[in-house]
Amino acid sequence: QVWLVESGGNSVQAGGSLRLACVASGDAGSRKCMAWFRQAPGQEREGVASITTASGSTYYADSAKGRFTISQDNAENTVYLQLNSLKPEDTAVYSCAMQRALACYSALWSRPGWYNVWGQGTQVTVSS
Repeated sequence: QVWLVESGGNSVQAGGSLRLACVASGDAGSRKCMAWFRQAPGQEREGVASITTASGSTYYADSAKGRFTISQDNAENTVYLQLNSLKPEDTAVYSCAMQRALACYSALWSRPGWYNVWGQGTQVTVSS
């Protein structure tokens, strides 16, 4: 069994930065896809970024490109999401997810239903 625990959410002003962390505990295995999703009130869950833990290969949503960076520390079983140049529309609950797989596939990584392990989420609030 695997548990994911996120941290790092906070309230910031527009233009500010945050770094979110997702720690995987349990038998996570070495080959997996880790991703960050976000969900704002009244909106569908949106894939933000993903990383293939074996290779470090990444995918980003268009809304994240150039502002957000996903990274990992395999020794600590931790995946990070660096959020820069935050905007009020980035306000959401950010959750990490995991799927045991050889890679994060371009056609699958942003689909919430593909993942079978989820964290509880961390709130990011950006004020103007």
